[in-house]
Amino acid sequence: MSEKYAAIVDMVKSLEEDVEKFYVKGNSMAGTRLRKGLNQLKVLAKEMRDDIQDVKSQKKSDKE
Repeated sequence: MSEKYAAIVDMVKSLEEDVEKFYVKGNSMAGTRLRKGLNQLKVLAKEMRDDIQDVKSQKKSDKE
């Protein structure tokens, strides 16, 4: 398993408390933290997507 995937999983788990605080308890600061965390998650996901594409391209060039 890649390190980036593990970081994404950890990030999602860390956001769980703020999800509950925002949606269940109505805490607006939790919403701010949640939006910030989701933005960081988007960055990690983009990095992982780029890594996947690099690996696929490398495998394709190795076959040629």
